[in-house]
Amino acid sequence: MKLQLQNYLKRNNYPAFDLKAILFDMDGVLYDSMPAHAHAWHQTIEEFGITTTTRDEYFLHEGRTGKSTINLIFNRELGREATPEEIQQIYERKSELFFQINCGSTIPDAREVLEMTKSFGLLPVLVTGSGQPSLLNRLDSNFPNIFTSETMVTAHNVKIGKPHPEPFLMGLEKGGNLKPNQAIAIENAPLGTESAHKAGIFVIAVNTGPLSDKVLYDAGADVVLEDMTELRERFEEMIKCLNQNLLD
Repeated sequence: MKLQLQNYLKRNNYPAFDLKAILFDMDGVLYDSMPAHAHAWHQTIEEFGITTTTRDEYFLHEGRTGKSTINLIFNRELGREATPEEIQQIYERKSELFFQINCGSTIPDAREVLEMTKSFGLLPVLVTGSGQPSLLNRLDSNFPNIFTSETMVTAHNVKIGKPHPEPFLMGLEKGGNLKPNQAIAIENAPLGTESAHKAGIFVIAVNTGPLSDKVLYDAGADVVLEDMTELRERFEEMIKCLNQNLLD
């Protein structure tokens, strides 16, 4: 990982990292919820008469706001944007199905990585495109004493959403008005990876879904790891590298 960290510093003309916070996505990073999201989206869109999408497509849309996902599909398949009433109906139905399907499982070692983040004196910040109450309301019980309302960026806070850099730029603000070299982003989806990359942040992608590593690298990931367990195993190494003057 040292080489990737060095390349990031040179590419962005930073003399060093000054790490203060780690910005975490939620679906696919903290919760094993993406299969349920994909199933719920696919079934809902079919119920509304569009039968040309696949479940795997929704892994590519992960991180978009619900409105953005709906309009992308409507524009492509129907040649128009959805009406406000259609957006409300579709998102309510999708949320209903997601609540029924999702088992609420957390990603293995996600809690340990969050606790290690705090143990190294770093601030965990949530940056998610989700607005699902069924997950957001569980954060305190699944990951106690990690996030507060002041350290969370959700679909309710952003106007544009991933892959635009807005969510991660807001995450830097929530972390204490940080510069990009004062944070690292942990993502699992191409749109989230692109968002963090465009915000100028070093991106570690944990590939917990069905997409290839290449998709994540093409989106701007600096490092792609197999899962959160590998991140936990390499966390101390990463912090040690960050504390060195990598441009020497």
